[in-house]
Amino acid sequence: MFVSASTRCFSDKPLAEACYLLDDLEFDKVELWMDETQTQLKPSEVIRDPEGFCIRYREMTRMTPVAFCIDSDLDPQAFHVLTRVAKQLKVAQITLPASRLGTPFNSEIDRLREFLKVGNEDGIRVSIKTKIGHLTEDPDTAIELCRAAPGIGLTLDPSYFLCGPHRGGLYDQVYPDVYHTHLRDTTPDQLQVPVGLGQIDYSRIISQLERVKYHGALSVEILPELGDPEARLIELRKLRLLLESLL
Repeated sequence: MFVSASTRCFSDKPLAEACYLLDDLEFDKVELWMDETQTQLKPSEVIRDPEGFCIRYREMTRMTPVAFCIDSDLDPQAFHVLTRVAKQLKVAQITLPASRLGTPFNSEIDRLREFLKVGNEDGIRVSIKTKIGHLTEDPDTAIELCRAAPGIGLTLDPSYFLCGPHRGGLYDQVYPDVYHTHLRDTTPDQLQVPVGLGQIDYSRIISQLERVKYHGALSVEILPELGDPEARLIELRKLRLLLESLL
């Protein structure tokens, strides 16, 4: 396991500045976050000029990209371009959003199988994020999706299990299917709180991941809109040091 950070932590900054700030905080591995509704990095920008994006990324930072996280809906053709970009940057993991609650289970399975087929062509692992308001907000449903679409994994965000409808319940059943993680501190009433004031048990999470021989990233994803902007750098440094001390 290793520690990384998502450019989502600086979603209010240009991508180059986000990478610079994370590098300055002594992160050496980065997860590239893409969202069509935001300005930092849109999937459509990468898809429009994939070769140009790879060149620009290598020029802007020396940080090693370890994952992509897509927060927008994509069709398989667009996803195929992103998997080619990932392959070129030696990224082997892409997180996609699960469909929203109310989506027919069989429709979601068909969708996931399409994305899995595309990912397999380029050797990219595909996972869906555990998140409130989506089919993955319940851990049992999340693993049912993985069973019905073998090869699909989960991006575990324990915050949404702690403060969502599942609050207070265990979710140990998801660990064998975890491909990636997103971490911040959380209470049952607040999705994000200062590091050390929440109830996320990082030590237990790491222990459970070790038990299933997880070798991926512990990716810090602090949400700017939910925290004090002036404390963000301190919080990121604190969480990095905490996670590194547990490895």
